[in-house]
Amino acid sequence: MQAFDPADIQRLETLLASAKRVSVVVHTHPDGDAVGSGAGMLSYLRQCRGLDARLLLPDSAPASLAFALPADGVIDAARDAEAACAWIAGSDLLVCQDLNGFSRAGDLADSLLDSIARKVLIDHHLNPERASFDLVFSESEISSASELLYQVLLALPGVGTADRLPLDVLTSLMTGMTTDTNNFANSVFPSTLQMASELLAAGVDRDALIDHLYHSYRENRLRAMGACLQERMRITPDGVAFIVLDRAFMERFDLQEGETEGFVNLPLGIGRVRLSLLLREDDGHFRVSIRSKEGVSANRLAAEVFHGGGHERAAGGKLHFPQDIAAPAQAEAFLEDVAARFMRKK
Repeated sequence: MQAFDPADIQRLETLLASAKRVSVVVHTHPDGDAVGSGAGMLSYLRQCRGLDARLLLPDSAPASLAFALPADGVIDAARDAEAACAWIAGSDLLVCQDLNGFSRAGDLADSLLDSIARKVLIDHHLNPERASFDLVFSESEISSASELLYQVLLALPGVGTADRLPLDVLTSLMTGMTTDTNNFANSVFPSTLQMASELLAAGVDRDALIDHLYHSYRENRLRAMGACLQERMRITPDGVAFIVLDRAFMERFDLQEGETEGFVNLPLGIGRVRLSLLLREDDGHFRVSIRSKEGVSANRLAAEVFHGGGHERAAGGKLHFPQDIAAPAQAEAFLEDVAARFMRKK
């Protein structure tokens, strides 16, 4: 478990004790860890502290994660940006999770920067923007923001053990930790397994959670996965696999937000593949997901080529057109060139 500076824990306790209205903010295109840590903090603030709090999502959460969101207390900025910005403006405390700086909050970034509220960061990504926050809990050698939040909550006065937190909080945190480890396939530390054991002992229904996360997909996702591997996966002589999903492919299978989650990990099942990239076309850019095996830095590739970053073996970014490439059709040729150069100097 993390050893926090007692002064930081006391500072957080003081901020929570004096707060009246709180904004919990996560990153754009929220994944399971963003939703899980965000919903977990929201439930803690409302149920344990009696605070008037909202979870602000810069973009709508995928339908596959709808089960993890509470029935009320969530503001979807993609549908009501005015309400989200107004809530931030009226808050006296901001808690940002699973993002390392305001820029990763998308269209909410300016409102966060302009806010005079106290600002707390709880995050596991590299290079946190510490100067933007009054209090920072940052640890990259941990499975997820959800695990870090769990450890922070346990350190607060009067908590100490999982059974002193509401089941809603624990279930949300198990959701975030499970998804960010790809169901315990990567980024697993001793503390991760300890957390899982404690949450199970406290009553979290992991079987139901797994059914929600991995056994409730639409049929089209599985058919798209097959076509993705058969038609779109390319592997270079250097052991770099890449998959480009253009708008036509997305429309062909009616793929919705979140339904390509995990596709980037599939090529890593091939022994000679050391690095895997998945590009998904969006407005004016490709969203890039990168995963790697030991000895190959996904984070460095994301930072050097794709305007992004992340973790050593799991990172992401964007490939813009026409700024980076003239048109989406040039993505494969671009990736072949990038892969060859990157693997030569890795």
